[in-house]
Amino acid sequence: MKNALVIVTLSVLLSAGTNLQAQPLVTSKAPQPSQLLAKEGQKSSAASGQSTDKKVVSDKLEDPLPTLDMSEDLLFKLLRAELAYQRGDWQLAYVTMLVAAQETRDPRLARRAAEIALSVKQTGEALSAVRLWRELAPHSDEANQFYLGLVVLGENLTEAKPVFVERLREVSPQARGLLILQIQRLLGRTKDKNAAFTLQEELTAPYQGLVETHIALAQAAHAKGDLARARTEAGKALAIKPDLEIAVLMQAQSTSSREEALQTLASFLKNYPKARDVRIAYAKILIDDKQYDAARKQFEILLKDQPNDLSIMYAMGILGAQMNDRESAEKYLSAYLKELENNPDDERDPVQALLILSQIAEDRKDFPAALAWLAQVEPGPAYLEAQVRSAQIMANTGDLSGARNLLSHLKPDGQREQIQIMVADAQLLRDANRVPEALAVLTKGLERFPEDTGLLYDYAMLAEKANRFDLMENALRKIIKLAPSNQHAYNALGYSFAERNIHLQEAYTLIDKASKLAPEDPFIMDSMGWIYFRLGKLQEAEDFLRRAYAIRPDVEIGVHLGEVLWVKGEKEAAQQLLRDANQKDPQNNLLKSTLARLKITL
Repeated sequence: MKNALVIVTLSVLLSAGTNLQAQPLVTSKAPQPSQLLAKEGQKSSAASGQSTDKKVVSDKLEDPLPTLDMSEDLLFKLLRAELAYQRGDWQLAYVTMLVAAQETRDPRLARRAAEIALSVKQTGEALSAVRLWRELAPHSDEANQFYLGLVVLGENLTEAKPVFVERLREVSPQARGLLILQIQRLLGRTKDKNAAFTLQEELTAPYQGLVETHIALAQAAHAKGDLARARTEAGKALAIKPDLEIAVLMQAQSTSSREEALQTLASFLKNYPKARDVRIAYAKILIDDKQYDAARKQFEILLKDQPNDLSIMYAMGILGAQMNDRESAEKYLSAYLKELENNPDDERDPVQALLILSQIAEDRKDFPAALAWLAQVEPGPAYLEAQVRSAQIMANTGDLSGARNLLSHLKPDGQREQIQIMVADAQLLRDANRVPEALAVLTKGLERFPEDTGLLYDYAMLAEKANRFDLMENALRKIIKLAPSNQHAYNALGYSFAERNIHLQEAYTLIDKASKLAPEDPFIMDSMGWIYFRLGKLQEAEDFLRRAYAIRPDVEIGVHLGEVLWVKGEKEAAQQLLRDANQKDPQNNLLKSTLARLKITL
């Protein structure tokens, strides 16, 4: 079921007590294959809380290293290779190191050659070095790990198969399941998903009694789009271990509908109410299905079990904001931030919570609280947004000078942020009805960035408000020239002509162009309805305006539709639309001017 369920990573989902634990695929800074397929899985077993097979460890064969005579010639070659690598000449470094490895038969030098090639993502050269490394150290787990990773990434599964078979045969029974999952994760990187599945199926054929076999096959089948097989394999895993969460999650992910996925997870939760990861997935699907109340109940159950769970607190806060339940959003997001302050977590970003809490405070006119939340946003991707919002709040409370001063002291990073600050400054002035000053700010901005289409558009809209239609028209035509696919410029210019009842044929052409670029945009539909009205085509006007209003019941779209109906003689329907608009925004300028012009009383 595409996009219906996000399966949490294996290492998160598998509960304590199972012997399934996926390891990270990359464990070093260089883009090299991971610590996969260790002969007995010792490190992975230790990581998942399993005991290590001491007998196997003690019997592990070691490859003897050659006794090197560090001659001047060899020392020169090694130094030459490293210096070349530091200078960025990876080819000289690689060739020199590989030749030295061939001459000395030292696997450490072959390994270094492989590392050099991998650091610049030259997988072909890396594989050549790794093949030499394996030849010189045939018992090296690390060499085999690199080899398998590179072979699989190179789509040469035939070459990899005998090594996988040997590893699975030699590994201890306790570690075999883990190894199967590691192989699947590695094969999952291949482009040919059908070939990867076929190989996985062949490798696991002797191990049908392992739950890991069926989880791996389910994942591989899902990757190649065979949802039926994925469900079948997940079912086999559940038959072996009925409480295995990853198995039921695979089943749900492989269903054909959201409803079926919900039923699958709900049924599992009845039998295993403590299945935390399944409940989280269930709640996520409910949210996707816009069943917010039901999702909140699931999160409440999760939070009751673990009151300090940051993820659930955050989810509850976001869900409250989504449901417009400000009290709930504020409660849980505040708790989230407090818990995060007491237990810092570098993986979690508090910014979204701070922005939402600021908006909630602003909505209830608690401007000091709103500013206090925004002040906690630290420098980073959202810092400028927080500062601009702070300036807007300050201006709305009467401190326009302080707001502009705040913006003037910001240090923008690059053109985009410079323009963002200019536009924000102009908006503050526009809201204060100081339109000429606002226009001067954007004029100065265009002197610096004359071809920025976003800045040109803001300038055009401000020029229109200042009744400088010549400036507006020039700016919009320039945008059309610079960005011929910018539907907003066509629409704005066409609507301006229609609103002023001039150049109606050109207005129609412009709006029609915008409509073809964005046929589902309700504001462009509104413009099309309005130009039809100006052209006297009342039925076409009504049709477009009704479509626009159905998509977005905006006040001004409603006013336009009301005027069309009024002119058509449908007075009662027109008055109802205008009354609705008046309830939403009684101070709307278009509404007031329309009522006055048509002499309509509500």
